[in-house]
Amino acid sequence: MAIIKCPECGHQISDKAPTCPSCGIEIAGKVVRCPECGEVYLKGEGKCPKCKHTNDGKPLKARAMVLEEGDSQEPSGASENPNPQKQHKRNRHITLKISLAIALLACGICFYLYRNAREKEEIERYEYAMKSKDITVLETYLAQFGDAPKAHRDSILAHLNILKATDEEWVSASASRSKSVLKRYIDTHPESIHVADAKRMIDSIDWAFTIETKTIEAYKAYLEEHPYGEHVDEANNGIKDINTQTVTTEERTMISGVFRKFFQSINSKNEDGLLSTVNDVMTSFLGKDDASKSDVLSFMKKIYKEDITNMNFYILNDYKISKKEVGDEQYEYTVTFSTEQKIERTDPSQETYAKYRINAKVNPDGKIAQFNMTKLSE
Repeated sequence: MAIIKCPECGHQISDKAPTCPSCGIEIAGKVVRCPECGEVYLKGEGKCPKCKHTNDGKPLKARAMVLEEGDSQEPSGASENPNPQKQHKRNRHITLKISLAIALLACGICFYLYRNAREKEEIERYEYAMKSKDITVLETYLAQFGDAPKAHRDSILAHLNILKATDEEWVSASASRSKSVLKRYIDTHPESIHVADAKRMIDSIDWAFTIETKTIEAYKAYLEEHPYGEHVDEANNGIKDINTQTVTTEERTMISGVFRKFFQSINSKNEDGLLSTVNDVMTSFLGKDDASKSDVLSFMKKIYKEDITNMNFYILNDYKISKKEVGDEQYEYTVTFSTEQKIERTDPSQETYAKYRINAKVNPDGKIAQFNMTKLSE
């Protein structure tokens, strides 16, 4: 005997009961359990009302389901599965199909995202490569994006061929070591990555010529053509060194003018003119250290004896001038030259001539800072 659910009213009854005590429908020999889904229904219906499985006409077989003592009924709506292994297998198949569908969907999403990322990367790399002048960048793009659009690959190849041709020209130009060839390369390929190298080579060529010549004009020409060149500091130092060692025409003119005025002032007894040519304190004047302007005036008055009617100093223009830097572009000049002195006296027969060697120094302000005379002849 087994407890079943009445197919009419759903109450729990014995499958051996002649009728359902609740609704009166016949039970014994009149009901059957579906072997597919376990539904209990009247045998006369022919097929299961739940899963539509066809009735095989056999009476319901008793199952070993006995209510344990104290259990008066199964939970409401409970049903038995006559084939739990088959049901488990069906559930497993459903789970596998769902898992497979989810896996396929995930793969599809991943592929879509990868494809989008790949296309975006390809576009970015393509745009970068088309702007690049580096052959390696273009060759790397072609190696990494073999599946790129044909138009992109064709453009990269065309650009690459141009760069390779330009590179061959650069090899030839750099090997020539010719300034004109390098300039022509720059004019022809102003966007080439080798332009900077070409300019450096021209800078090097011009500098080699400059240091070979070592003239102020050569240094200035280099600075004019290469204001930001690699040897700007050296060029400026070269000019400075030459200026330190070379007395310019302007400097010679300035120095000769100072001594001409000095002796002309003595000749004319012009005290103001004489004092304007000397420094306030002279390191040495006719052997006296730290001489003042008063010492210079005393010298002029002393040489004019009472019988002297006229005196003239004549500079012989045999200047020897050297200079030394004593400050930033400030120079002190050491001067050596000769002068003749003619003295006329009240007694014409007492006229005298003398020759002197002058050793002097002129400071950066153009003032005589040291003055000494040595008589050479009389």
